Amino acid sequence: MYTIPLQFSDVIYNAANQTFEALVTVHDRSGARRYACAISAPIEMEFEEAAKGLSTQAMRRHGRGDLGSILKFSRTYANGQGPQADAIPQDHQQAA
Repeated sequence: MYTIPLQFSDVIYNAANQTFEALVTVHDRSGARRYACAISAPIEMEFEEAAKGLSTQAMRRHGRGDLGSILKFSRTYANGQGPQADAIPQDHQQAA
């Protein structure tokens, strides 16, 4: 069984919207894709619960091929310089 690793960046609590927000990177066999995710939650929610909600949202969007992703990275390398971006970033969209 292949486990898809997730990476969280820029996790914040937006008090104005009462949401936890993060960039969640989903790594799979084809590369990595970042999703701007947000979940409604009280500020006292445990981080583990917030991370679970953000993970669920990112995986749902990844599974349906959501084109609202921030950036897709390819596993191909040009001149050994590291991953190259495959797409131009789109505007951040709040989670569905």
